Amino acid sequence: MLAGILVPLSFFLMIFGIVYLIYSTRNRERLALIEKGVDASIFLQGREKGVPIWKILVVNLAFLLIGSGVGIFLALLITTYTSLEDGAVYPSIIFIMAGIGLLTGFKAAKDLDKE
Repeated sequence: MLAGILVPLSFFLMIFGIVYLIYSTRNRERLALIEKGVDASIFLQGREKGVPIWKILVVNLAFLLIGSGVGIFLALLITTYTSLEDGAVYPSIIFIMAGIGLLTGFKAAKDLDKE
């Protein structure tokens, strides 16, 4: 009963802590640069050129889902035609294929950035 409350609460606190650390560190870094007299326009550099972030996310998500689907299919084939247990085959093949999909998506996103 207690674990049912503590797990979501600790997950929420962990995510909040990570986001808080990112933004507070970024703010301190920017304030330190401004105190040294550096122009604030350096924070906006590099935003105009390059591929929009949504395109990279879509490409990576697509390859992740394709890899997961292929992993499920391969795990089904392996468990059907061999005597291996389902409990070990499904997660391992799905994670392997999802990782391959993410690696392929990374390479495709890098190629998008070259164009």
